[in-house]
Amino acid sequence: MRTLLYTSLRFLLRVGLNIYYKRIVVEGLENIPKNHPLILVADHQNALLDPLLVATQLPLRPYYLTRAAAFKNPLAAYLLNLIQMLPVYRVRDGFSTISQNQQTFQKTDQVLKENGAVLIFAEGNHSLVRNIRPLSKGFTRMAYGALAQYPEITPLILPVGIEYSAHKKSAGLARITVGKSIPVDPDPAQALKLTKQVEQALKSLVVDIPDEHYPETLANILANQVDVSSKKEVDNFLSGKPITSKVKSVGSLGNKLMKIFHLPLYWIWLFGIAPKVEDEVFTGTWKFLVGFVLAPIYYFVLILCCFHPEYGAWAISFLLMAWISLWANENSQE
Repeated sequence: MRTLLYTSLRFLLRVGLNIYYKRIVVEGLENIPKNHPLILVADHQNALLDPLLVATQLPLRPYYLTRAAAFKNPLAAYLLNLIQMLPVYRVRDGFSTISQNQQTFQKTDQVLKENGAVLIFAEGNHSLVRNIRPLSKGFTRMAYGALAQYPEITPLILPVGIEYSAHKKSAGLARITVGKSIPVDPDPAQALKLTKQVEQALKSLVVDIPDEHYPETLANILANQVDVSSKKEVDNFLSGKPITSKVKSVGSLGNKLMKIFHLPLYWIWLFGIAPKVEDEVFTGTWKFLVGFVLAPIYYFVLILCCFHPEYGAWAISFLLMAWISLWANENSQE
């Protein structure tokens, strides 16, 4: 039953994400090794959307390490467990909770022993800033902890880059790039070297704009219509080389039509949820969840109205326009 629920939810999320984003690009699938324990190390730019994209777009069923605060609500904890998320307690959660991490690492040890996969966002936090922050030692601890328990396994680190044309908007582009796997040296003394290797691997996969003059650099990239989700295009532009193709400017008509024909959902977001979002990194996540949960209900109500003898024709027209506006919606980069 748990497998059935996971598979069904994964399918629905995949459909939802492919509607929410105008395009999802996945590169480097050939770099995913088979029959090896894998620790996926990814950058973390967009809250819950990062693990959902990895879960639905890659041919893996990884477990995910996420901050324990997300498990406080019992319903949320149930859903997170269903999609194989494991809590990680930090000092800010209280020193008394740190010991609970042992259960999580015992679980990851078992997953790796069975040639499974675990995803960790090694930067330790999320940010809309388009560069790689220093990596924490969590993934090396996981790798060497598993090796200590099961010396016969051969874990590999798989770097995964996740990027967006617009973090806080729908109808943009999401890009996942899988790098080449990095073997784990069995000697724990090589942990620091492994961390640096993985950090460099991630920097080679994603756009990495230096902190110095960051706002000006990003504004210049966007002003010149460079694909801000493409490592190659951004690097070429910053080094003075020609870019392959410019990103076309997107008008706001499609976005306005989408809001008009989804007005109840837009109002729920605008007046009910948006004012309560304290961390802007969660903006995209909440927008997606509003659509994922409420859009099917909204469409179902419209379909029922289509059978009304008096205004059924209007309901059919409105429903068709809602679907057309969803397809026509496209947002600019940010």
